[in-house]
Amino acid sequence: MEATQTAPKTADSAPKETVEVSGSVALLESLIAEGTDTIFGYPGGAIMPIYDALYDYNEKLNHVLVRHEQGGIHAGQGYARTSGKVGVVFATSGPGATNLVTGLADAQIDSTPLVCITGQVFAHLLGTDAFQETDVINITTPVTKWNYQVTDAREIPEVIAKAFYIARSGRPGPVLIDITKNAQIQKFDFAGYTPCNHIRSYRPKPIVRPQYIAQAAELINKAEKPFILFGQGVILGEAEAEFKAFVEKSGIPAAWTVLGAGAIPTDHPLNVGMLGMHGNYGPNVLTNECDVLIAIGMRFDDRVTGRLDKYAKQAQVIHLDIDPAEIDKNVKTTVPVWGDCKETLPLLTELVEQKEHTAWVAKFNDYTRQEVEAVIHNELNPTTEELTMGEVVKYLNELSGGEAIIVTDVGQHQMVGCRYAKFNKTRSNVTSGGLGTMGFALPAAIGAKFGAQDRAVVAIIGDGGFQMTLQELGTVMQSGVDIKILILNNRFLGMVRQWQELFNDRRYSFVDIQSPDFVRLASAYGVEGKTVSERSILKDSLKEMLDHKGSYLLEVMVTKENNVFPMVPQGCSVSEIRLK
Repeated sequence: MEATQTAPKTADSAPKETVEVSGSVALLESLIAEGTDTIFGYPGGAIMPIYDALYDYNEKLNHVLVRHEQGGIHAGQGYARTSGKVGVVFATSGPGATNLVTGLADAQIDSTPLVCITGQVFAHLLGTDAFQETDVINITTPVTKWNYQVTDAREIPEVIAKAFYIARSGRPGPVLIDITKNAQIQKFDFAGYTPCNHIRSYRPKPIVRPQYIAQAAELINKAEKPFILFGQGVILGEAEAEFKAFVEKSGIPAAWTVLGAGAIPTDHPLNVGMLGMHGNYGPNVLTNECDVLIAIGMRFDDRVTGRLDKYAKQAQVIHLDIDPAEIDKNVKTTVPVWGDCKETLPLLTELVEQKEHTAWVAKFNDYTRQEVEAVIHNELNPTTEELTMGEVVKYLNELSGGEAIIVTDVGQHQMVGCRYAKFNKTRSNVTSGGLGTMGFALPAAIGAKFGAQDRAVVAIIGDGGFQMTLQELGTVMQSGVDIKILILNNRFLGMVRQWQELFNDRRYSFVDIQSPDFVRLASAYGVEGKTVSERSILKDSLKEMLDHKGSYLLEVMVTKENNVFPMVPQGCSVSEIRLK
């Protein structure tokens, strides 16, 4: 259509050129203006006008056709986690929209920025129980940072601008925009796209209070046994360099949550390991011996704290977080430091004294030695004929040099992968942390590769989790994406089996899972692979997988009844962590 001009708002303002477009075209132009390059989606009747418009945008937008909407949103999560950008997902109404709910909940609890676009029935049919109509707004309200239903095409540019701003700002999260079919078709005068950088009453970054920075520094400078716990907030805030400077100046040992892995390299001398139920021995025990606990960008999840009434009661707690709702939610804070850690950490670093807590760090190292003797050495260097998950990850580290992106599913292999993988770069550990979604890894690995195409992506998956979303091998086949799929097959739903062994007298109730021939299955999708059960060829097989051009599936048969230790039993304090 020919461009027209809107009337000027004031005598001094220049008129804006407009062009008549459909709501669908306005949506795609808005996405491009936001820097979107990849969309993960699945078409359907209620979103068909958007897909029709997308037909003419092949050179500007790469659409990845997934095999299930849940696969689409997990792929969007993987993309967001490795690229640092907002993941974009398309789905149709009804079951298409409801199939996003698990991924939305996962993204909400793990603070992953997404913008999901769902089609909806015509506005005049809303509330009539029309074909494939669901009330997606009320369904997704608890699992989104914001959602909104568009019924008029003229709303689309402004709503999309708000959606991206809300998704990526402050503590990131998922946003869902539901667009009725009439709004997708409707023509209107499109005056271009204006990004959003302010919404009245929405303050994504709390005001930094210098007095709390000073109080925190005073506590740190007086501490004899300070301890840092860091989470994904460091990575989301792009504050890795600021965090490293703080750790090295203060000389304080630092331990990470599962999602915080990679904020500083695994082998950094002050990186003392992983927190939590299957974390390292020292970080858990010494949490209850430190005198000042400094939490940075983490939320004191129950898997980290164990029993709250026995958690760090001797310590003064400093909590740095961008989300005020996390302060005092689980653990009472002595000094709250609200704000973006990229801003607050340099202010704190400036005030802390240069120190080396030699004796305190040595205590962590002593606990590490105990853990190596009791657990780690045998896991990484088994003397039994059967392979262990740990030795597979050990060889993977040697071959990848700690440079690969590791995407894990949920279960024993996840804890082994997080415990033993080397993360030399940020945004290298992609996993489902807070929700624990089985089936996450395969689609998330697809998205992770699109988000970081210059890096190797290895998906470590259990035989149970793989069967939840294995249809996404079709996405691998059609998109040509290059990912390495490493199935650690113990013929059990391993984590549940471990609990049944330890706490239910080995009453193995419905955890003995049978699997198809994964290699033949992958071959049907054009993905090469092999199965390994002998130690003599394990390392060479891993190298073959990593060197292969294109996607590859390697199934490693590991011992059936191996347990992941250390372990903090549910209902116990972190001091009660078990080594066996």
